[in-house]
Amino acid sequence: MPSDKSLPVDRAYFTAVIIFILGLGTLLPWNFFVTASQYFNDRLNVSTVTTNGPVKDYRFDSWMTLLSQLPLLIFTLLNSFLLQWVRERVRVAFSMLSILLLFSLTAAMVHLPLSPDSFFSVTMATIWFINTFSAVLQGSLFGLVGLLPSRYSTLFMSGQGLAGIFAALAMLFSILSNADKRTAALGYFITPCVATLGTLICYLFLPHLEFARFYLNRSQNKKEETEKELFGSGDKTALNDHIKDVEAKALEKSKFIAELPESPKRSSVPAVFKKIWLMAVCVTCVFAVTLAVFPVITVKVQTVYKENSAWDRVFTCVCCFIVFNAMDLAGRSAPSLIQWPSKESRLFPAAVFSRVVFIPLLMMCNISGSSPVTLFSHDSVFVTIMALFSFSNGYFASLCMSYAPQFVRSKDCETAGALMTFFLALGLSLGASLSFLLGKLV
Repeated sequence: MPSDKSLPVDRAYFTAVIIFILGLGTLLPWNFFVTASQYFNDRLNVSTVTTNGPVKDYRFDSWMTLLSQLPLLIFTLLNSFLLQWVRERVRVAFSMLSILLLFSLTAAMVHLPLSPDSFFSVTMATIWFINTFSAVLQGSLFGLVGLLPSRYSTLFMSGQGLAGIFAALAMLFSILSNADKRTAALGYFITPCVATLGTLICYLFLPHLEFARFYLNRSQNKKEETEKELFGSGDKTALNDHIKDVEAKALEKSKFIAELPESPKRSSVPAVFKKIWLMAVCVTCVFAVTLAVFPVITVKVQTVYKENSAWDRVFTCVCCFIVFNAMDLAGRSAPSLIQWPSKESRLFPAAVFSRVVFIPLLMMCNISGSSPVTLFSHDSVFVTIMALFSFSNGYFASLCMSYAPQFVRSKDCETAGALMTFFLALGLSLGASLSFLLGKLV
């Protein structure tokens, strides 16, 4: 094994920057569709009034959430098995190209004169397929990042947090823009097209970096280094016997299989799950709580300064989407400075499950209409709750995704990443289902 001094260096932090951009690219689809909710609803309503008279309730937000999470849940599970037959490079490149084409279709539809029913159907199909490819993409990239040092998992999660800010700022500029709604929407959807293309280019460049190449191929590197140091070009039979002896001794002394250089075969999916099940449950809980109230409940909160029309226009964008995504990004970045509780601590799952308290807290803010109880009417209280809610989401999600690969061998990191992505999607799906019930209560 090479000494620490001989390990390659991430020169100019190129690998770190690329991992951050890859994280950004994985959540662009979800965030750009969520923040464009007003555009879709306005177009459906205006089209319906123009062509058919009375406004038809398409329940766009509910269907968007459902059709976003179902394929994400299904295909992250399939990805756990597909990764063993389809090369990671093929999965990632094909998924990114497909997402790029589907975003281009969404941008092209801005100026297409479609009937409301046709527009709704095409948009729903686009959402379904974009999230299908996003599921494959996320699972593959989480597995890839798991091969790198743990701090790169934090950078990847931070990039995902930036995707939300990216989309929220785009929405804010669209609201404040003097351009007509169609032109603003076209610019809005062209943005993720350019960003996705840039993400693909960064991914293709990653294997050409010495630092990244070392860790992505470290299992092979370990074997070759052992051969060179111990035997050079000596007898292969002696080499194999020695390796078996070293492996047996290492197995007795090592607590975590990830440190072993043996066994070129991947472990089965159930075997990997047994080692990461607690992290899987925790990440499910994190996102179930989050999606149960965001954005279904949070977008219904109103400002107390209704007389200020300018603030009223941007209140939801700023206090809901921008605050959430900014603090979520801060939470995802925080583990690079401190990781508490540790992965073995019982406080970790306790802290994760304590986030359930945010559900009633947000439901008791200044929600328009029929909120059963309003205890926190002022804008500042809502912003404070949202800040803590979103920071804890990013922080615990990042810790879960960072801790999980540490429980398995390097050969199984990709499987662990795919499984964690599946349970992340499961949490989103559970939260989306719960949001239907909570939405009716307010």
